Amino acid sequence: MTTNPALVNRRFFLRAAGVTLALPLFESLSSRVLGAGLAVGSQAGAAVGAARPRRMVCVGNMLGFYQPEFFPKKTGRNYDLPSLLRPLAPHQNDFTLFAGLDHGLKGGHFAIHAFLSGVRSGDAKGMPEGNITLDQRAAETVGGATRFPSLTIGSEDGLHGGCMMSWTRSGIRVPPIPGPRELFRKLFINDSERERSHAQDRLSLQSSILDAVQGDAKSLGRRLGKRDQEKLDEYFTSVRDVERQLEMGRRWSAVPKPKPGIAEPADTGLATDLPVIYDIIALALQTDSTRIATLEIGGSYESRALGVRQDWHALSHHGQNPEKIADLLKLEKYQMEQFARFLGKLKSIQDGDGKLLDHTMVLFGSGMGNANAHTNNNLPVIFAGGGFKHGEHKSYPASGLGRQPLCNLYLAMLRRFGVETDRFGLSTGTLNGFA
Repeated sequence: MTTNPALVNRRFFLRAAGVTLALPLFESLSSRVLGAGLAVGSQAGAAVGAARPRRMVCVGNMLGFYQPEFFPKKTGRNYDLPSLLRPLAPHQNDFTLFAGLDHGLKGGHFAIHAFLSGVRSGDAKGMPEGNITLDQRAAETVGGATRFPSLTIGSEDGLHGGCMMSWTRSGIRVPPIPGPRELFRKLFINDSERERSHAQDRLSLQSSILDAVQGDAKSLGRRLGKRDQEKLDEYFTSVRDVERQLEMGRRWSAVPKPKPGIAEPADTGLATDLPVIYDIIALALQTDSTRIATLEIGGSYESRALGVRQDWHALSHHGQNPEKIADLLKLEKYQMEQFARFLGKLKSIQDGDGKLLDHTMVLFGSGMGNANAHTNNNLPVIFAGGGFKHGEHKSYPASGLGRQPLCNLYLAMLRRFGVETDRFGLSTGTLNGFA
């Protein structure tokens, strides 16, 4: 049986006022309802309205850390720092080290992308908020208070499709800014007056495209089966995400960007780029260009730049080979050194009646617990700043009574950020013994 081309065309596209918008394919769509429209709406969150705004930075790597040199033997205060944590010695009272926290997931490399959500993308449909990540959940409350509700930095190279650190409520991966040059230009380089004018025109046109197809959404929804209604709801959420981004772009396109006070950097590879990326993130927070940033250390983390011949992934599967472990520790120690430097910079920047670190929650860790064994339990987690009481090594039971999901920490972070919610991901409450 042949299919009417006009019918197929109308099934896949909606036309209104000279505008064409693609629709998802609906199993229950028939010729009776093909003329129905599509609705969009505004979903801008309330701006964070504190005198000194809260900030959040989440840093994750793809392959975890060598656990025997990461977790101390002693818990509580005044614990001895293992070799990997020694670069953090000047900041020991500014962070909390957690052991025993994870999401209860399996999957090795395929589970690390749930680090900031607790939910794998394939399991998102059964969750109330899908697999939205910690940073994007916080960003929903920022609205248009900053030029960029959030920034995601990472590489598109490497294992399983590159950086997958951040996910929206509708299950869409947030594409990363791939390097310091692109990040710098995004934050600090103004378009010409002509380019700004064209951008305004583009934004106005795109907004009118969304406006033009709002009319018959409710009518279309009533005529779809349950599964197609769910599909349409997901589609609406994606369209609302786009609309919010367009609105942010229109609002900020005419506002001059801050002067950075540093020269534009060159991209030289993620290993040597780490210091400047951290510096630019600090500048972005300091200028209130954004209040939320994520950084994934992944595929382009080049080991040769640090004097190590084998690549990071190969070394993570060390098989207890002492030489491989020694090289792996070089790569991991460098990450820790740059993270310590970043904390020091945040501590050096005045922010109201305190320092920038006092008002910035900084999460550092990985969705991989033991890369050599491909396990995702007992994740390495360091949490600094944000006005919390720090200085301890806290260890929680791996199972049974007293077990705490990592999302309990995330819930505490969201509440401190100003998000009014009783749950996040797989949380069972806020984290016992931590405030």
